[in-house]
Amino acid sequence: MGLQWMLLLPLTPLLAAQNRGKPFSKNYGEPQGRGKCKIPSNWDLKLRFTPRRSDYALNEVVQLSCVGKIPEKFEPSVPQIQCISRGTQILWNETPTCKERCQQPQWDSQLQFRPTQRFYRISEEVTLSCFETDAPPLAVIRCVNRKNWEVLNISGKWQTLTQNLSCPKAKCPKPQWDARLQFLENETEYSQNRELTLTCPQGLEPSFPEVKCTMEIQGVSYGKPDYVDAWWGRSSTGAWTRIEGDVLCMEGCKRPLWDSRLQMAPDQENYKKNEEVMLSCPEGFQPLFTEIQCQTQLQYDGYGTPEYEEFWHGRDSRGAWIRIHSSVKCIEVLQVDHETFEISSTSIKLKWTCRFPDACQGMRAMCRLAAPSSPPCEAEEVNAEQMLHGQEGTFTCSPLQPFTEYSVTIDLPPNTTLFSWFFTTQETVPDKPEQLWLDPDRGSLRWSALPSCNGEIIGYQLSITARNAGDSSVLETERLRLDGSVTEHRLPGHSPGSSYAVMLQGLTAAGAGAALRGTFTAPAAPTSRTPRPSAAAAPATSPPSQGTAVLPLSPIARGSEAAREHQLIVAATHNASLIESICSGQARLSNASAYLAALLNLSAATDFVLGDGSRGQGLHNAALSPGRDYMALLRLVRLGPQAEKFTCVCYSFSLGQTVGQWQWIVIGLVLLLADRLVVAVILWVVHSRKRKYMPN
Repeated sequence: MGLQWMLLLPLTPLLAAQNRGKPFSKNYGEPQGRGKCKIPSNWDLKLRFTPRRSDYALNEVVQLSCVGKIPEKFEPSVPQIQCISRGTQILWNETPTCKERCQQPQWDSQLQFRPTQRFYRISEEVTLSCFETDAPPLAVIRCVNRKNWEVLNISGKWQTLTQNLSCPKAKCPKPQWDARLQFLENETEYSQNRELTLTCPQGLEPSFPEVKCTMEIQGVSYGKPDYVDAWWGRSSTGAWTRIEGDVLCMEGCKRPLWDSRLQMAPDQENYKKNEEVMLSCPEGFQPLFTEIQCQTQLQYDGYGTPEYEEFWHGRDSRGAWIRIHSSVKCIEVLQVDHETFEISSTSIKLKWTCRFPDACQGMRAMCRLAAPSSPPCEAEEVNAEQMLHGQEGTFTCSPLQPFTEYSVTIDLPPNTTLFSWFFTTQETVPDKPEQLWLDPDRGSLRWSALPSCNGEIIGYQLSITARNAGDSSVLETERLRLDGSVTEHRLPGHSPGSSYAVMLQGLTAAGAGAALRGTFTAPAAPTSRTPRPSAAAAPATSPPSQGTAVLPLSPIARGSEAAREHQLIVAATHNASLIESICSGQARLSNASAYLAALLNLSAATDFVLGDGSRGQGLHNAALSPGRDYMALLRLVRLGPQAEKFTCVCYSFSLGQTVGQWQWIVIGLVLLLADRLVVAVILWVVHSRKRKYMPN
C-alpha cells in the first residue's frame, strides 16, 4: 500500500497540469464532496459572493454581484444561487456569469431618459421624451446588446435602430377637427408641448377642452426613424391621454364636479344630450342615483340674451327621471355609529342603520376571535352570527372573554364587506394568585406571576401583618403597591419565630382581584434586625378619678422619626380581627366602640390620662365606663406613594366598679338581713311563751 502511494504522488502535479485550462460547461453538476459546495475556479472572475467563504453548506443561498472598473456596467445572470443535492451529488443549481449592461446612448442632449440610469439591462424598456415636465413620450426603446437598440413602432412591434434619435424641432400644423372648434391661440401651427385651450359655440362643449402637440416616432424605415405629430388631451383626472380621432363640439354636459369617489361609465370629460351614464361607488358605498342623464335647455337672461343651461336627471326607484338639484355623493350603505358602541368585559353591542334597504338584503353580522388564543390565556372561539333585517337594529356578540380582541364584520353576499372593526373587551379584576411561599434562605415572600388574561397586570397589592414572637402586644401592618413585574418581597425584620399574616392581590385597571392569604413564621436566623417597640405596662389600678385610666406610653418611632405624630385609639373590644383592622386603618373610627382619643407628638416616655373627657377637632377622650374591657392602641402611620405602614402597641385592660359604691351596697344588704333576723327571733319567743301558759 505504501508503495502505491509513493508511485501516485509524483503523478499528481502532472494530472493537475493536464486538466488546467479545460473549462466545464456544467460545473454545477460536478460533485463537491463532504456535503458542501465550493466555487469553481473557472467561473467568471468578476462574480462576487455574499457571504464570502471557501465552501457553503447544503441548501445555503448565496447572493451574487459583479465587479469591474465600472461596477454598474455588469450584472449577474441570476441574482442568487443555491447549494443543492441531486442524487448522491452536492452541486450548485445554476452556473452564473456576469453580463455586460448597455450604456445610456449618447444621443441628443435634450432627450430625457426614464428611468434615468447610466446603464440598462438587456431588454429593459426605456421611455424617451423631449421635455422635462408633463411631456408625452417621443419613443420607447430597449437594448438588444451593448451596441444595438430597438424602438417600439406605432403598431406595437420592435424595430432595429441604425441611426441616433434626436428631438425634432418641427412645429405641429393646426389640426382639421370640428369646424365649430375655436382655439384661443388662433395660429396656423403650434410649438410642441404647448398647452392650448379649445372652446365651442354657446350650448356646446369640446370633447377635450385642453390639448397639446408633440412629435413621436411612428416607425423605422431603412433603419431611420419616421417622426409624426400626435395630439394629446387632458382627461377629467388631469392626466394627458393620446387623442384617437377628432375633437368635437358636442351639445351636452361637462363632467359634473361631484364626489371624487364616483365612477362614471362611460368615463368622459363631456357627455352628449340625453346620454345615459351609470354611476357607481367603491365597495360598501352607493350613490343616491345609479343612472343619470345629461339634459340641456335654452333660456334667456334678464337682458333677453339666450343661453344654454345644462343639468342632470336621475332615475328614481320607480324608474322615472327626476331633476338632480344637488351634488350626488357616495353614501355608506350601512352606517354604524361608533359613539354607540357598548363594550363590556363579556359582550360587544353595536347599533346599525341601512341607508338603502334594497341593498341590504341578505346582510349578515359575524363575531370572531381576532387571532387564535394561546396558553395561559386560552379563549374559546365564539360563533356569533346573525342575519340582519330591516332598516335599523342592534347586533350583540356574547358571551366573550375579558381583555380579548374580537373582530366584528357585517357583509353582503357574495363577498362585499360593509363594516369591519376590531374590538377589545373591557378588563376585569385578575384571578386569585395561585402560589405564595416563604423562601427561608432569602427571608422573602415569593409568588407566581399572574398572566394578563383578564387585563394587563399593572401591579400587586401586598399586605403583611406581623406579630413579634417575644411581645404579642406589638402589631405591625404594611400595605404595599408593587410593580407588575415584581414577584418577590423581603419580609420586615423581626425576632425569630415572629408570625406574618400575608394577603396578596393582583391589580388591573379594573381593580384588585381575589386575595390569596397565608400565614408564615420568621426564619430562625433573620437577615436583618430592627429595634421594635415593646409592650407597655398595664394601666395603674388607682386612676386619678372615676372613668379614667393612666397609660404609661413610650414613642414607637426611633431616631429621626422620634417626634412623629402618634395616634391613640380606644376600642371597647378584645376581638383580634377587629383590632388588626383598626391598626391597619381599614376600620372606621366613628362610633362609641372605636374612637380616636388623642394625637400625640411623643419623643419620650410619658403617662397619659385616658378618659378625662377632653375634646378636639375629630378627637374625643371620652370617659371610660366601669366594668368594661378596653383595648388602647398607640398607632404610628407612615404613608408613602407605593407603601403604607402601620405600627401599633396594644394596651389591654378592664375598668372595675368604684370602691365606695359597692361597699355601701353590701353594708345595706347586711343591715337589712340583720333587722329581719332580729324580728323573726322576737316573734318566735313570744309565740313560744303563749303556747306554754295556755290550757290544753
